[in-house]
Amino acid sequence: MHLDDVAIDFPDMQIVMAHPSFPWQDEALSVATHKPNVWIDLSGWSPKYFPKQLIQYANTLLKDRVLFGSDYPLITPERWMRDFELAGFKPEVMPGILKDNAVRLLKLSAA
Repeated sequence: MHLDDVAIDFPDMQIVMAHPSFPWQDEALSVATHKPNVWIDLSGWSPKYFPKQLIQYANTLLKDRVLFGSDYPLITPERWMRDFELAGFKPEVMPGILKDNAVRLLKLSAA
């Protein structure tokens, strides 16, 4: 919840919450839902262990502010991708999570 105050005080600063905010997943989802400068990174866990509410929000309200992260070498990209494909993410949000959202956040060329 401290990040909620930081996001309010620094609205132009982009904040990325990582590892998907365990054990404060509901609080993280709430902050990200209400603060457009807050993002959620998926590193640190295999997608097969993600809470249902994280997948629900990634498929809907936060589809433009969820970011890929594998936590390599603990979780190989191959394992992460395999688990990601089976975790319940909608096919239309997967490109955003895997690349497009980070491109926007980091202001990278989309090429």
